[in-house]
Amino acid sequence: MATQKKELTVEEKLKALYDLQQKLSEIDAIKTLRGELPQEVQDLEDEIAGLQTRVAKYQDEIAAQKDEIARHNDIKQQSEAMIEKYTADQDNVRNNREYDYLTKEIEYQTLNIELAEKKMNEAARHAEALEAEIQKAKEMCADREHALEEKKSELNEIVSENKQKEETLREKAKKQENKIEERLLTAFKRIRKNTRNGLGIVVVQRNACGGCFNRIPAQRQMEIKMHKKVIVCEYCGRILIDPELVGITPEDAKNK
Repeated sequence: MATQKKELTVEEKLKALYDLQQKLSEIDAIKTLRGELPQEVQDLEDEIAGLQTRVAKYQDEIAAQKDEIARHNDIKQQSEAMIEKYTADQDNVRNNREYDYLTKEIEYQTLNIELAEKKMNEAARHAEALEAEIQKAKEMCADREHALEEKKSELNEIVSENKQKEETLREKAKKQENKIEERLLTAFKRIRKNTRNGLGIVVVQRNACGGCFNRIPAQRQMEIKMHKKVIVCEYCGRILIDPELVGITPEDAKNK
């Protein structure tokens, strides 16, 4: 049987959300420290995989060209054998008609040899060009692998330095989430997702929203101080909280 969450007052809800935001902001700061490294690592891994696929494709093409060379070489050898036979047969012809027929067959087989040699040369040149492309791809792959090792090392160093702290923060954030009703938590996460700095709840600073800094009407400020309901900024949609509710004095708020 699922444990029902304790019904919180509006003040408790706001405090719980603010405390959750603090923990999530610390996690966000760690992510920012990692910067673009995870994406750079992924991009390099994808590029290396693409280069390896390209090399494998070229190798298959080279194998096909070698098969083509072998096929045309067989044709050439067959034609050479036919020429040898027809040349020998010319010594035993009984009339000019038979001699002319054998001469034409020799010419035809000679053309076959020329065509086979042309095809073999084309296939050999293609295979040679592919070998050069493979070499270039392998050199590029080696360069990217070197860069990948450096990026991974840099990322692992940052991760190892902050791993324990991040895991602790995530555990605390999870426990904090369990205190908040699902509907409010979902709304809070949606707001966070739609804001550039990941702030879903902000304190009122100098009579303005601490997220977008637009001025809050006096009546709305009074409602925020009363803690009777959850109020959001009419401009950016962030949840607003009275700074004094979370121990921030007006002087502190001015300095933020």
